[in-house]
Amino acid sequence: MLTSLHIEGNSWLHRLPVRAKLLALVALSILLFLTSSLVVQLIAFVISGGLYLSVGLSWREALKRVGFVFFTIFFLAAVNLFLLPLNEVAVLTLRLMALVLFAAAVTATTTIGGFMDEITVLLTPFERLGWVRAADVSLALGLVLRFVPDIFTRYQAIREAHRARGLPVRPLTIIGPLIILTLKDADTIAAAIDARGFRRQ
Repeated sequence: MLTSLHIEGNSWLHRLPVRAKLLALVALSILLFLTSSLVVQLIAFVISGGLYLSVGLSWREALKRVGFVFFTIFFLAAVNLFLLPLNEVAVLTLRLMALVLFAAAVTATTTIGGFMDEITVLLTPFERLGWVRAADVSLALGLVLRFVPDIFTRYQAIREAHRARGLPVRPLTIIGPLIILTLKDADTIAAAIDARGFRRQ
């Protein structure tokens, strides 16, 4: 059962400062979107995959964390094969997979508190300009990182309940209850946040 996106460890990526990891992710994103070189995308994919596998996850757990996103990427790639040249589809696919793997590695080696603190610091200059509320953005990110595992666990529970009742497991029959339960949790969390005055008016 997935209880947290962060895993304890002492890898090189674990020891790297949060700001450096976030800036590296931004820099990699810009670099990969500025180039259409298949070789560059492939190198980035291999390096990102190596970093992701170095954080201490088993092959099964590593695949489970990115499996659904990869499935979506492959589906989009299959559709694009009818619309774009093969080389361009390969570039798009490798680019997305490299970024997903790098982001997954950063997420696995950074605590939620670390993310929130660093995002608050990085967005403070924009808050002074009146563009964002740094604390609100960091809180939103922290909530997403905290409850993604819960949503995945709830999905598994609904799927197992369908199987136990002999019902066919179809995405359309699962996504409805999942959305309802998630929205109920969101309302409860929002009410708790407002009650504690975490969000400034």
